Amino acid sequence: MRGLVLDFGGVLTDLGDDHTAAEPPLVTATRRLRRTGVRTAVLSNADGLWRPPAAWSPLFDVVVTSGEAGVAKPDRRAYLLVAELLGLPPDECVFVDDLAVNVRGAVAAGMVGVHHRSVDATLEELDVLLPG
Repeated sequence: MRGLVLDFGGVLTDLGDDHTAAEPPLVTATRRLRRTGVRTAVLSNADGLWRPPAAWSPLFDVVVTSGEAGVAKPDRRAYLLVAELLGLPPDECVFVDDLAVNVRGAVAAGMVGVHHRSVDATLEELDVLLPG
């Protein structure tokens, strides 16, 4: 796997059990994975004006919002678009979302899906799929 695509709300914003951390754990994991060469993206159903916090901008190669792209998760085209913008085939991308319907959409588009239910479980899945 060479790409990591993350939902924003409910995934990147999830603090897990450690509310004293300097940043949410999946942001830290994204930072670590980028250092190993993994390409990273946010795929959000937000409107086109939304962007991740400015401090996080350097962590993502691509930010795709449904308002800007004109297509929303779980539409197959949303996942194919983000993979194309990352310069990767869908089967080289891991997609993480807290909504199962969106994970199913990513899998139908050829990505590996991770249903985010807890920070610890998601980090364990990412360690298996994207070791580094």
